Amino acid sequence: MSVAVLTTVEEFLRSSKKPTGEYRDGVVTAKARPTKLHAIIQFALQVLLRAQGWRAYAEVTVRISERTYLVPDVIAGDAFPGSYPTEPVRLCCEILSPGDRLGAMLAKCEDYHAWGVPYCWVIDPEKRTAWEYHSGSEPVRVATALSAGDVAVPLDALFAELD
Repeated sequence: MSVAVLTTVEEFLRSSKKPTGEYRDGVVTAKARPTKLHAIIQFALQVLLRAQGWRAYAEVTVRISERTYLVPDVIAGDAFPGSYPTEPVRLCCEILSPGDRLGAMLAKCEDYHAWGVPYCWVIDPEKRTAWEYHSGSEPVRVATALSAGDVAVPLDALFAELD
């Protein structure tokens, strides 16, 4: 059994340790190591979202509460003032890496929804599947395109980058 080492918010934000971790109530948790497929999907998402007029960025630490800092794989929306967004973004995307569990990513989406994020996507590049989890509804596996309000990303365009 491992013992959690408590860290202050200030220590967490000053840390330059890689890979980036997430912070919840004094405990820093490492994220799963991304693969090449993860990186391809992360980049393709940014390109496809920007082509539709949204700003999209990878691995931005967001402060969802005074004691919780998470690192979505991609965030998207309008403006992102400050070093760490403290106001909800429009979309948080999580891309599964080996070792990630779908249930854990959907639970993370619930944290984003509680913060005020209306749209979450979870993408599995290995299985070429994706889920939408919109605030106030249940997660849905999508067949053709991921949607977030006026934005849609066709899965064939997204997964074509893997070929």
